[in-house]
Amino acid sequence: MKIYPINTGNFKLDGGAMFGVVPKVLWSKTNPPDKNNLIDMALRCMLIEDGNRLILIDNGTGKKQSDKFFSYYFPFGDYNLDSSLAKLGFNRNDITDVFLTHLHFDHCGGSIQWNKDKTGYEPAFINAKFWTNKNHWNWATKPNPREKASFLKENILPIEESGQLNFVSHSENNFLQNSALGFDILFADGHTEKQMIPHIKYQGKTLVFMADLLPSIGHIPLPYVMSYDTRPLITMDEKAKFLKQAADNNYYLFLEHDAVHEVCTVKHTEKGVKLNQTFKFNEIFN
Repeated sequence: MKIYPINTGNFKLDGGAMFGVVPKVLWSKTNPPDKNNLIDMALRCMLIEDGNRLILIDNGTGKKQSDKFFSYYFPFGDYNLDSSLAKLGFNRNDITDVFLTHLHFDHCGGSIQWNKDKTGYEPAFINAKFWTNKNHWNWATKPNPREKASFLKENILPIEESGQLNFVSHSENNFLQNSALGFDILFADGHTEKQMIPHIKYQGKTLVFMADLLPSIGHIPLPYVMSYDTRPLITMDEKAKFLKQAADNNYYLFLEHDAVHEVCTVKHTEKGVKLNQTFKFNEIFN
């Protein structure tokens, strides 16, 4: 097995929305805002090369939305999904599986693209199976008013229409071992219904793709919860349990949205679980 970080670009989000009730004077220490109160966010995905499978975890915002849509999020950066794949000697047609942690636009927007004459949509990965879970699919395709702006039907429905949609099994204890993708999955309900957090055994370590359970190192303190989360008290409970396990077992946390830090570890302290170290991916895994 070989794992690669895949950079699909960067964007900006409102710092207050990203940290909920936490005062700006506190969250700005780790996530400094610009003059418009916006903070830098990464769209960092993961590619797993495992035998004859090439698995992409999440795929960024894609390119098909309007200029008006992207003007709300200020995309920036000199790389994208295609350039990041090409740097590794791959292209979209090589992808065998696209695993979507959840179906918010910044995690699954790259799944679907315009067709050649822009009369409709088509999968951006023509040879891939797309993976979500049934509970989350139903949640996303019948969106509540709070999340409707993040569950864009043009990102979601064409996956089913293509015949490439697949569901992973769900586990009663919210932890699925040895999924169809070859890694374990933690299901988390605070951010959105049944978000999936991959736990991957790699080079003798446990590497966890954090998605929106932990967007950045600035979100490690328990009350630092996004306003985007549908059930913030559940997020706090899920995060507390996970961070304890991460500190107990020395998990390496792969950060999808942290614009500066790719990987971190956490540790137990007298004041609870805190940040331990941060790393570039290639400093830990070769």
